Amino acid sequence: MTEYGRGPGSEPWHPEDPLYGDQGWGGRQADHGQSQYGDQQQSFPQDPYAQQHQNHQQYPQQQSYDQHQQYDPQQHQQHQQYGAQQQDPYGQQPPVQPQYDGGWDSGQQAAVPYGAEPQDPYAQQQPGYGESHDYYGTPEAYPPPQPPGRREAPEQQQKPSTDWDPDEPQEETHPFFTGTDEPAAREPRDDDDDPDDDSSRSSRRGRGGSERRGGKGKKKSRNGCACLVVSLVLVGGLGGVSYVGYTYWKKQFGAPADFAGSGTSEQVEVEIPEGSYGYDIANILRKKGVIKSSDAFVAAQNDNPRGKLIQAGVYLLNKEMSGASAVVLMLDTKSQNLLVIPEGTRNAKVYEKIDLRLGLERGATAKIAKTKAESLGLPKWVDDNPDVKDPLEGFLYPAAYPVAKGSKPEDALKRMVTRANKEYDKLDLEAVAKRLKLDGPWQVVTVASLVQVEGKTHDDFRKMAEVVYNRLKPTNTETNQLLQFDSAFNYLNNQSNIKISESEILSNKDPYNTYTQRGLTPGPISNPGADALAAALNPTTEGWLYFVATDGEHKTEFAKTYDEHLKLKEKFDALG
Repeated sequence: MTEYGRGPGSEPWHPEDPLYGDQGWGGRQADHGQSQYGDQQQSFPQDPYAQQHQNHQQYPQQQSYDQHQQYDPQQHQQHQQYGAQQQDPYGQQPPVQPQYDGGWDSGQQAAVPYGAEPQDPYAQQQPGYGESHDYYGTPEAYPPPQPPGRREAPEQQQKPSTDWDPDEPQEETHPFFTGTDEPAAREPRDDDDDPDDDSSRSSRRGRGGSERRGGKGKKKSRNGCACLVVSLVLVGGLGGVSYVGYTYWKKQFGAPADFAGSGTSEQVEVEIPEGSYGYDIANILRKKGVIKSSDAFVAAQNDNPRGKLIQAGVYLLNKEMSGASAVVLMLDTKSQNLLVIPEGTRNAKVYEKIDLRLGLERGATAKIAKTKAESLGLPKWVDDNPDVKDPLEGFLYPAAYPVAKGSKPEDALKRMVTRANKEYDKLDLEAVAKRLKLDGPWQVVTVASLVQVEGKTHDDFRKMAEVVYNRLKPTNTETNQLLQFDSAFNYLNNQSNIKISESEILSNKDPYNTYTQRGLTPGPISNPGADALAAALNPTTEGWLYFVATDGEHKTEFAKTYDEHLKLKEKFDALG
């Protein structure tokens, strides 16, 4: 209680008091004694102290207190008690128009010390009635209060100012650039304790830029590290892409790895299977150490006009050859280490060739052929006649075969039988046999084998095939279905004699002796080639029935009658 008999009043207003009254939405203070909402004075009936103020005009400072503090029943009672007993020694003061602020409580109370003389806050602040100064115009003052609808909550008032400065670069708050999982929060400072403190806000305005710039040093450091990491990643990715691109360009357009020259003195045997082309051949050569890369060989093969003519077979090549040298050597027949089976070769001769190539004892391959014939892939239509000398005869198709050292004889035999089946399937021998009135494909191959051995040239094959078919006819009264081929008798004896005595031939009754046995031999007597097979399928129709090798070896002449045949025989006998 003061000596003036009233409760604690409001602290005199000063520029640092931001909560004195509500100055309106625009922050303009109403003139003394006038309403901020108009030119007429209002009594503010909603103010609980309005009526009491009229009864105590001698206490003008009490209204200042009522403007900033909510209604308190205890204080109100004390105010009434002491207000009725005490008198104001200073007399009556000019009435103060209360300013209604809608319940805006600054939360500040300042009691007048006991014994101190009360000070009139308006004695020096207001020069006269009706005049008003802008108390917020000085640099030390707070900005004008905001209207009730735009005021911030206390927890929002305590947050640091986030005013945007257009001249200041914005900070990046993304976690990737700040180096944290969440946006970094600003550390609290001492001047953040009181957001309403004018000095604090002024200091933030005055030196906040430097503090923010100083505070952003760490963030800039983190941003720099993040940018450095991103740059390194980009540079690394660019380097990887460049390397892949260079590798692709080198593979597509650069020269492939290759040896130089014709290679070393060390030789290696290389087998190229049938149906191998381009990279198939190149990969085999690379694995054998002949070339350095497949691309080098394929490129050389494409550059050579005859490069595509490389055939399957066995080649004897040097190691560490250039791709171009390997192509040239493989096109040379001297390098080919193939086992060549000529047309019309008997099986006995083929067996000898295989033994020689593989370094086996004489007769080793013939023994395997006899014991393993059924497992080498013969077709079902092969005649199982017990008179057949060799079931593989006619099925070791004449061609060039790769027979590498260290391989087995049955491998070579099986490869030949497979080739024969492939060629015979192309001809549809079953249909041909019906058309030519033969007993199945087996007899078609037998006819072709006879034509192959008896004919001397390709032009003779068709005439020779007609001779066979004419002598097989039941209407043949000239020879009575006897073929009378010397080649069949030579096959029987595994010989190749031109002149055979009549007594020798007529005394032999073997099924393969066509001088004493009618019809075809039990089986083929050689391995016919493509020309002999074609002739057996399409013989001439000129009536040829006889033939004689007039020169004894290369020239064969044909006759339709027996008299013509005798003339040709005389010509042959004249050779002596």
